[in-house]
Amino acid sequence: MPAKKSPKLRKATYTDADLTLKLYDLRRESEMRKARDYMVMQFNPQSAAEAIAVVQAFGSQQNAWLRQVLGYWEMAAAMVNLGVLHPDLFYASTGEPYLLFAKIEPHLAEIRRALESPGFLSQVEKAVNCTQAGRDRLALMRKRAAQRRAAAAK
Repeated sequence: MPAKKSPKLRKATYTDADLTLKLYDLRRESEMRKARDYMVMQFNPQSAAEAIAVVQAFGSQQNAWLRQVLGYWEMAAAMVNLGVLHPDLFYASTGEPYLLFAKIEPHLAEIRRALESPGFLSQVEKAVNCTQAGRDRLALMRKRAAQRRAAAAK
């Protein structure tokens, strides 16, 4: 992906900080913690088919957790993309959306085609790429995701 210039950003406000804390608080809910643990620690798709299997396994715990976490990050990323939440606070609050996107990104085009959902993770994709710092973090997370895929394949 060609380098993008970071958009001219407004200064972060107390409202941005308050929203960031509210988003953090939502991440602390007990079922969300389980869902995040699954997505960060156990979900390491080796192929698009493997990721799609979880996406389409309606009624399974893994599907519920995937939808909960990805839905949460799509919502938070949309707030960044629409200018409701300052991108620097999104970046500073956690590396999780960058890691999750890096895990899915190698399979993203195929997943979007298979699900007939061209917008699947589009908000996260846009938000993690909207600043140079975000693109740098995403590059690091790509390496970590590749290491996790390799470890899971063993």
